[in-house]
Amino acid sequence: MPRRLLLLFLCWLSTTPTLSVATEPASKPNVIFILLDDMGWGDLGVLHQNLSAHPKRHQTPMLDAMAAEGMQLRAHYCPAPVCAPSRSSLFSGVHQGHAEVRDNQFDKALADNHTLATVMKAAGYRTWLVGKYGLQGATNGQDDDFTPKDWPAYPTKRGFDAFYGYVRHRDGHLHYPAHEWPLGDSPAHRTPKQVWHNDREVSSELAGCYTTDLFAARSKDWIIDHVRKNQRDPFFLYLAFDTPHAALQLPAVSFPAGTGLTGGLQWTNEPGRMINTAGGTIDSYRHPDYTGRGWTDAEERFATMVRRIDTAVGDLLQTLRDLGIDENTMVVLSSDNGPHHEAYLQNARYTPESFQSYGPFDGTKRDVWEGGIRVGTLAWWPGTIPAGTTSDRPSQFHDWMPTFAAAAGNPPPARTDGVSLLPTLTRTAGQRDGQVYVEYVQGGRTPAYQDFDPHKRGRKRGQMQVVFLDGYKGVRLDIENHQTPFAIYDLAADPKEQHDLAGTAPQFVELQQRMHDRVLQIRRPNPSAPRPYDNVPIPAIATSQQEGWLVETFTGPFPYVPDVAECKVATSTRSDNLTAEAVGGAVRFSGIFVAEQTGLYKATLTTPTRAFVRIHDAALIDADHGFHAGDDYVTTVRLEAGLHPVRVTALAEGDVSLELDFQLQ
Repeated sequence: MPRRLLLLFLCWLSTTPTLSVATEPASKPNVIFILLDDMGWGDLGVLHQNLSAHPKRHQTPMLDAMAAEGMQLRAHYCPAPVCAPSRSSLFSGVHQGHAEVRDNQFDKALADNHTLATVMKAAGYRTWLVGKYGLQGATNGQDDDFTPKDWPAYPTKRGFDAFYGYVRHRDGHLHYPAHEWPLGDSPAHRTPKQVWHNDREVSSELAGCYTTDLFAARSKDWIIDHVRKNQRDPFFLYLAFDTPHAALQLPAVSFPAGTGLTGGLQWTNEPGRMINTAGGTIDSYRHPDYTGRGWTDAEERFATMVRRIDTAVGDLLQTLRDLGIDENTMVVLSSDNGPHHEAYLQNARYTPESFQSYGPFDGTKRDVWEGGIRVGTLAWWPGTIPAGTTSDRPSQFHDWMPTFAAAAGNPPPARTDGVSLLPTLTRTAGQRDGQVYVEYVQGGRTPAYQDFDPHKRGRKRGQMQVVFLDGYKGVRLDIENHQTPFAIYDLAADPKEQHDLAGTAPQFVELQQRMHDRVLQIRRPNPSAPRPYDNVPIPAIATSQQEGWLVETFTGPFPYVPDVAECKVATSTRSDNLTAEAVGGAVRFSGIFVAEQTGLYKATLTTPTRAFVRIHDAALIDADHGFHAGDDYVTTVRLEAGLHPVRVTALAEGDVSLELDFQLQ
């Protein structure tokens, strides 16, 4: 029989400085997040191509102009070096230690929880998704005959008002959905693909449509229609290009003259010619800047694909200017992971060596070296984000949910692992430190490119993990158990990760131990993605102590259990239990659980209201999304003997009383 422990809860006395009040902007900005597929940090001209000494270079003049008018986030990281987990973490606002979709779980259902779309809808936004999805939920990928009612996590079931694009991950490998492609290297890369518009499959209307053009034109049309109809709601657009990933297919014609309302890409809404570039011969146009230079066929194709994205983004930004909404629209552009090595062409190959798409780093897609996880990221908001600025502060995809929520005037859900980047973007005080964390498993090896450091060439990947702590990057590959050491790098001085600092001084011996502890204190195991450290107890901490709970209340209302880190404290008291009186929105209880011995504990939360519980910085119990009154919420967690900080955040209008019980199993 399990032995019930007598619990002693102690106030966790934080040394965090007083937090500022989150204020609502005078007008909620529109928000556009543009995600590129497998485009390397080094593929952006302003980040690498323009000043590279490499013999082959391509250009991104429109993205360079976007950077000149906004901010370069030069140390922004994807959650994992492949698309499905990265997109899962982006949508869910959590890092890979908490995400439902991990590793190579393509087409697995996005968690039924808060998403970027539901958070923005709660703030009064219209929400649209255009482009590649791949998180719909399917049984072993066998969903060729599915319709939206069959996909449990279809975009309109995860908060989007409208969807237009590829549902399945594999469909996004090709960029002419209505056409056979005889050059493809396999049957799967030669056949037409499905495109869905809400509950209707529309690929039969898309003759001649190249997806970069198609998705950009669809986005322009929705924005134009929204503004011209004087719809008052702000909008959130997630535009996910499926390029330059996978099949190296070319546009059919040159980019139309001009940009914006009267030029560039136009949505005609005529089946058979849905966009104004649906003419000519598919897969035939090469940008003239890249022909006649002795490049391979694959290189001309890749450079043309990147240039097409570049011009399409410039066209979209000009549309915002023409509509007069540019100063009330935040646009963020990033990539889901490092550069790919794919062509899907018969008798041809492509390598990111061609243009040093990994930039000054080592590693590519599926690596946790910098080239695989540091992604080129730009933020643009004329008049709010200062022009021509850069940030070298590390940040990651899960920070965008708090950032966009803050821009909309709301706190993010308590579930998020991120922090708002608005202080960084607007050059104001109050930027909190975030947490960069990666975990991923893949059976291959780092490519043996000659410009990679010799100790990385052909390096086995296996179970991989990255954690940033105290300004250093800890990285370990082929993890056998939790004792596998981290290599420790000072990226500011050593961006190619050539000088491992582990063990070189007492401070790095101590940092090694804290990295081992930290990765256990910020994550929870997921049975679908087992790790060698899943069953290691969460380390205890040493902290200042005082009996009872610190009870802080926050004025609401809130649409969900909020992350109150940037909300103004209304009242602050101490209590012997999880009770608070006259709460007018939300309450946070902060205390310490004393584990009398190391072991597996059952944690039970009894709550009459929505609540969210963390132990250290790991999510313990989620009783927020899908909350059912009267249910007990139960989980298990392995703890080392000693002190463990606990935070319980709950919604409440009036008095509130909860119970949290731990039992050693």
